[in-house]
Amino acid sequence: MSQKYSKSRTARGVFYIICSSFCFALMGMLAHLAGDIPFMQKAFFRNVIAFSIAFAVLAKEQREGKHPFALPKGSALFLLLRCIGGTIGIFGNFYALDKINIADASILNKMSPFFTVIFSFFILGEKIMPVPLAAICISIAGAALVIKPSFDIAAMLPALAGFLGGVGAGFAYTCVRRLRMINVNGKLIVAAFSLFSLLAALPFLIFHFSPMTPRQLLIMLGAGIAAAGGQFFITAAYGAAPAAKISIFDYSQIVFSSLMGFFAFGQIPDALSFAGYTVIIAMAIVVFVYNRRHSDY
Repeated sequence: MSQKYSKSRTARGVFYIICSSFCFALMGMLAHLAGDIPFMQKAFFRNVIAFSIAFAVLAKEQREGKHPFALPKGSALFLLLRCIGGTIGIFGNFYALDKINIADASILNKMSPFFTVIFSFFILGEKIMPVPLAAICISIAGAALVIKPSFDIAAMLPALAGFLGGVGAGFAYTCVRRLRMINVNGKLIVAAFSLFSLLAALPFLIFHFSPMTPRQLLIMLGAGIAAAGGQFFITAAYGAAPAAKISIFDYSQIVFSSLMGFFAFGQIPDALSFAGYTVIIAMAIVVFVYNRRHSDY
């Protein structure tokens, strides 16, 4: 791979991941704005749009004779793992968005790039050097500042769910990277994950569906559209460039979420949360700079 080609792919990856961050921040704001709808119901509507768009595009490609549903040998397991990890990520994130301010929920979800690096070691064979490993450990301490550990488990649960969502998302993005490396259609990845999450949420909706006002329905449809954009962009980003090259730009979502939370809801994170943001983002910068200096392309 030429240096020029590599830089072009990395630039595309950066652009895609910033677009994804904006879309996911908008999704979080709209999900919070929807009010007292159960988080599983919000997650369901979040994925209906993504699945509908992805499936429509896949069907169009199938009619054109492109065989978009084809799965290369060895890809089915990673597609299933991507679906499981992504569903854990979605449920954890939406539960956190319901209970804590959207900037806190976003920073906990943005632990995902650190876990992408960890899971990439096991799944993709990418090395983790001592400096990134130390940064990952320190970032977990930063997450603890946001979670604010205590003996009140109920008070901690939303933040812990957000953190678990970040772990699930990191695992899912690693699987996306693996699937794109073996040329699985990105839209098929989105459709499969969205369908899996819909089916996982369906039993809850059958027994605990909460009627929505027209306003809430419109808001959740908007959240679904934003989530679909974020999902397509994040899939394109990790398909264009390695996580180590672009993951730092995923933290632009914290800026977007903080601004949206302030202007839409008057939310201002407390001092400990700000300290946690600083630690996590600083460690993300350390990992990014280190990888840039020690990369061959």
